[in-house]
Amino acid sequence: MFNDNQISDRKEYVKFLLTRSTMEPRSSVQDVQRCDLCETAIVHSYCDFCHVNLCMPCIGKHISDGYYKHTIVPFHERRSTLIYPKCDTYSNNYCELHCKDCRSFVCSSCIASEQHIGHRFAEVKHEYETKKEIIKKDQVELGNSISPKYEEIALKLEKQLANMDGGYEKITTEISKQGEEWHREIDIIINKMKTEINDIKLKHESILKKYLNEIKQIQSLIKETLIALGEFETSTEMSPAIEYISKVKNVSKLPPRVNILPPKFIPKPINSENLYRFFGQIIPLANATQENKLSINQAKTSVRELLDKPELVATVQTGYRNLCSVTCLNEELFWTHGCRSDIKCFNIKGNLLLTIKPKLGVYPNNIAVDNDGDLLYSDLSTRAVYKVTDGQTEALIRLQGWVPNQLCFTSTGDLLVTMYSDDLYASQSRVVRYSGLTEKQTIQFDDEGKHLYSGGSYMKYITENRNHDICVADYKAGALGVVNEAGKLRWRYTSHIITYKKPFKPHGITTDCQSRILTADGDNRCINILDQDGHFLRYIDNCDLKDPLGLCVDNEDNLFVCDYANGNVRKIKYCKGI
Repeated sequence: MFNDNQISDRKEYVKFLLTRSTMEPRSSVQDVQRCDLCETAIVHSYCDFCHVNLCMPCIGKHISDGYYKHTIVPFHERRSTLIYPKCDTYSNNYCELHCKDCRSFVCSSCIASEQHIGHRFAEVKHEYETKKEIIKKDQVELGNSISPKYEEIALKLEKQLANMDGGYEKITTEISKQGEEWHREIDIIINKMKTEINDIKLKHESILKKYLNEIKQIQSLIKETLIALGEFETSTEMSPAIEYISKVKNVSKLPPRVNILPPKFIPKPINSENLYRFFGQIIPLANATQENKLSINQAKTSVRELLDKPELVATVQTGYRNLCSVTCLNEELFWTHGCRSDIKCFNIKGNLLLTIKPKLGVYPNNIAVDNDGDLLYSDLSTRAVYKVTDGQTEALIRLQGWVPNQLCFTSTGDLLVTMYSDDLYASQSRVVRYSGLTEKQTIQFDDEGKHLYSGGSYMKYITENRNHDICVADYKAGALGVVNEAGKLRWRYTSHIITYKKPFKPHGITTDCQSRILTADGDNRCINILDQDGHFLRYIDNCDLKDPLGLCVDNEDNLFVCDYANGNVRKIKYCKGI
């Protein structure tokens, strides 16, 4: 019997295959592959050029149009031959190089032509292997990570649509109950307000359906891409693989998720005059979904320059004696908490929309909102991080040996938690990244093994910048510490110039769409603004700030500041519009 390595001539090899076919045992009926030509005989060979299964008798028929047009290999070695692209200029030649300047495949004859003098070339095989790796990576990321997340978004939207009627029926009942206490002529106003509620419902429903359709379009695109990637993965044709352009970046960053909130009906005292105005007030929360505009191609961020003089847009009295944290849902809604157990949601007009009351003995230390719009808060006494979804509270993370401090969510949906050690002096501090319930990363030491953050139970507010840097306002150290996504120290900021009498002690911290960093200096009653590399840009010190503490910015780069001393939240416009 011939050894494959001893066969040099293709015609001789075909004769060998025909001879060997009579010597090999037949496969079982259940797992045999059949010839694509006769469709009856057992396959023994494969044309790597045409991608056709062949039995021994059909090989001659298949290559009858020209032997050198085909590549016959044993069936178990199928799809092992790389198929180089044919040259467009010299039709009998195959291209083994790729001209980087012309962005075209070239053969040896092309290289010698005047058209490609002085051009740069790369091996087609090398580019093919490089793109194959990208294809494999994209296939894994799309199939195992991105696609399931879009599926999760779609399921949640469908659930919201299914549960809408219950919430709106409850509001309709409240309006009807209020109407029963009024005179007969008020029935006209009752019907008018029901219609208004229904209009809001239809708008919410339209937004959800539109958003769901966009999500499903992207899911469809992902599925189509996965099918194409699967074909690329099994294909040995080089041209399609090399010309493949990755679409992962277009869909890897998940869009903001719709968190629909029903309107709230606020009854008013009965008055025979101005019936409609005093009957009640409907506060529509449709703005909660306006930011969620989904596009397969993410839009580039427009530049917003800083105003010469920041403007105070609104002041909301929260009722807290000492206000600690604020976090935005959108341009109109925000959550707050102070030195009490309850957590409050307000709109920018000052209306209290919702109050969360943690269980007895739990006093929130910080609050954050995840990508679904659900509220999270940390608690010192129970060493836990809690999540509130649809009014139900559950312990998401429980720590041992550490006490959770401040929270923030990253653009990829990970949770960052600052924490200090649960010992007598709280001697150590660190940042931990969680993906779901899994501890994914710990940031505590620099390259020299020194602590990145000061010890003690002082607040260490945290945020992620658009370049994925992790920024921590370290009050005790009197510094901002910024590390990259891998946890490597990039820079440290300790104040611009000695303009104020008191030392720089940063409290709250946030970032905007320009990757600028804003931090509160409560002792000097101002806000420091830095660029992403730690260079000072300006102060905000003209908006009646008494004791600024927690900060956040909305999608339009409006700054929300909670004033610890008087319990007010101030909305400040500090940069120009687009």
